[in-house]
Amino acid sequence: MGIYLNPSNKLFEETLSADIYVDKTMLLSELNEFIDKGNKYICVSRPRRFGKTIATNMMCAYYSKGCDSREMFKDLKISKADNYEKYLNKLNFIAIDVASEYSKYEEKMLDKLSEKVKSEFKEQFPTVMFDEDESIAHCILKVYAETNETFVIVIDEYDYLVRIQASQNLLSNYLSFLGGIFKSNTLSPAISLAYLTGILPVIRLMDQTKLNNVWEYTILDAYNLSEYVGFTDEEVKPLCEKFGVDFQECKREYDGYAQNGFEIYNPESVVKCMQTKSIESFWSKTSTYQVITDRLKENYKGIKDDVVRMIAGESVKVDTGMYLNTMTDFVVKDDVLTYLIHLGYLAYNKDDKTCRIPNKEVEKEWFRAVSILKNYSVTDKIIKSSEELLNQTLLKNCRAVEKALDKSHIHVASNRSYNNEDALMSAIYLAYIYAKNEYTVIKEMTTGKGFADVVFIPFYPGKPAMIIELKRNGSTESALSQIQAKEYYDSLEHYQGNLLFVGINYDEKSKKHQCEILEFEKE
Repeated sequence: MGIYLNPSNKLFEETLSADIYVDKTMLLSELNEFIDKGNKYICVSRPRRFGKTIATNMMCAYYSKGCDSREMFKDLKISKADNYEKYLNKLNFIAIDVASEYSKYEEKMLDKLSEKVKSEFKEQFPTVMFDEDESIAHCILKVYAETNETFVIVIDEYDYLVRIQASQNLLSNYLSFLGGIFKSNTLSPAISLAYLTGILPVIRLMDQTKLNNVWEYTILDAYNLSEYVGFTDEEVKPLCEKFGVDFQECKREYDGYAQNGFEIYNPESVVKCMQTKSIESFWSKTSTYQVITDRLKENYKGIKDDVVRMIAGESVKVDTGMYLNTMTDFVVKDDVLTYLIHLGYLAYNKDDKTCRIPNKEVEKEWFRAVSILKNYSVTDKIIKSSEELLNQTLLKNCRAVEKALDKSHIHVASNRSYNNEDALMSAIYLAYIYAKNEYTVIKEMTTGKGFADVVFIPFYPGKPAMIIELKRNGSTESALSQIQAKEYYDSLEHYQGNLLFVGINYDEKSKKHQCEILEFEKE
């Protein structure tokens, strides 16, 4: 048993002993299907605090010959899998945490790592002769040649040197080190599984094709590993019941990363929410909104329009194929948006190739980011005025609504047609951004005999629901008449309380909004 080579199961034992543990051991069953196959080189990337290290510790406990984990896994889901026994503590396991190694040795990291791993090879395989200048790859190959034993290699925080922008010399040597393990035909028979995990997918540089044989499972698409990216609905619901936390509040705060039919929650935030029984922004305490501002201040063409729309609650198109997965090769806005998707600040919908702000917890980070950027000062003012606008709407102050929409419309239509209907709807969403703290906001909701433009359904009793109907070059009267004639309120039959009908008309010639608010009392 070593630190790097065939470690113990101690770290996973600590995870299992925690007050909250969500059983993700069926990931092992999926990984078992990669063993000794053509797709045995994989990279599983996801945002920080989404359980990457816990997964690698679990893999260590399961595969490592340096421990006996049968008792540890006997009551977990993997124990029921058909392939459970096949690899349980039967493979040599190498575990490397790049962030940890760099923090200790910096530029000497690779030399020190090689020295320490080689020392453990000599100790655990005393009959094999290792040369003094032997690389880790050659140590693996010699063991395989003499014993026919194969290895599982796991590299945690594999992208750390890329993210911190380490020296070119160290980064180049590191990529060569990875290539020597992941792209060697000679070594391949000795590798049963090679697993990279980090935040960014595999770096893609024109002069670095060393890792182009790696199969990628990312936050863009994790394929059959999707349910292991984070916590799912089915895992969060029982936690909320057990710890007395409102599930819908938890969902609004931490959900939003959809993956192949699974709703994905931020695991770190959910666990801390359960422990404290409090809905707070836990994820933001482990990093900073500066990540967003550093990219937005570069002001790539079109990015401001997209950011304003996303803050308003909309999705925007993104081409994720151009980003090279580095920290320096940002060329267009799509590179920035893709980078922020990988970091978890945006969620991606692969079906329509759009991105959006995933939940309230992350939304607050975006609010903080734009609040310190000069070219987003108007956005910041609209956000901060949004609570008062909601209050004035509930008081049926039509003039306040008109004034707010005039201001918001000018802002969101900066580089698009001012009279475009999408711009007008964006103006409404942005002006009422605060409402998402108290209402479920549904756009183009199927209601009665048609579609209402925007419907606000309150989370809790005490506030009226609202239906907004928009007209262009018409009248507020016709907007209100349409709400009533098409019985939009019928879809709110389960809602108990009064309703506000908000009719808004936009006049293209004057570029002004008119508003009329009617209170409707349900029978």
